[in-house]
Amino acid sequence: MKIQAYLSFRGNCQEALSFYADLFNADIINRQTYEDKKIDIPSSYRDKLQHAELKGKNVHFMAYDVSPDTPLNNGNQIQMSIEASSVAEGKEIFEKLSSKGQIHHNYREREWGYFGRCTDKYGIDWMVNHNNN
Repeated sequence: MKIQAYLSFRGNCQEALSFYADLFNADIINRQTYEDKKIDIPSSYRDKLQHAELKGKNVHFMAYDVSPDTPLNNGNQIQMSIEASSVAEGKEIFEKLSSKGQIHHNYREREWGYFGRCTDKYGIDWMVNHNNN
């Protein structure tokens, strides 16, 4: 069994995936737009992503731009969780993810290790952890 996250965006999926690709040293793969699809979608939306994946070492998730008539609410239904290999790596990733976003819990030492939680500038919730063990 394999479980993956599938992130939904409102027209800025390519921008968000490019940001994540740079941050996580990953590649955008299986990129498909709405172009040439037999779907009732406005022509101005045809260049948006109907499906894409971000894949790299220890990261693999899928994402797309929902069609304009699909309800999409920012909320806390999903949080992406990162297990950093060091305190420094966790701090760097947390600072980049929280830049222009919202910090809910500062990245700092907790009883189990280091932890921080934020919402990035695209409305995605992230937890960054580093276990001291």
